[in-house]
Amino acid sequence: MSADLRTIGDRQDIAMLLARIAHLADAGDPEEYIACFTPDAVWDLTDATDLPMDVQTIRGRDALLAGVHDRRASGIQGPGTHTRHDISSIAVEVDEDRASARSYFRYYRRTDGVPTLAAMGVYSDTFVRTAAGWRLHHRVISRG
Repeated sequence: MSADLRTIGDRQDIAMLLARIAHLADAGDPEEYIACFTPDAVWDLTDATDLPMDVQTIRGRDALLAGVHDRRASGIQGPGTHTRHDISSIAVEVDEDRASARSYFRYYRRTDGVPTLAAMGVYSDTFVRTAAGWRLHHRVISRG
């Protein structure tokens, strides 16, 4: 396969991984969600304005899984919460077995009726190619 075709495929794989992470956060199995991350992944929320959570840095899959359970228990995300993550304007750069992406997100509440935009911002992500495919290694979540 030519380098150009591989890069196109990698970009597509990463965009699909971003979509999968959003879908799993909203309605999927927490274990499947965590499998999208590297074992040493970092999730960095730098601004929690208007969100019912604090600025935080979470490190590693165990802590990420605990965070998923906490957000689901508090009704921030997950089945039955009527919330959705929407991702767009995805720009991916691939450098062999590492990649970075910048995308816009919107977080909606009340999706069972008239949706309300609760937050929007930017995901700045880094990815690592693993034997199982691309995995999210570091996410910085900023507002604006």
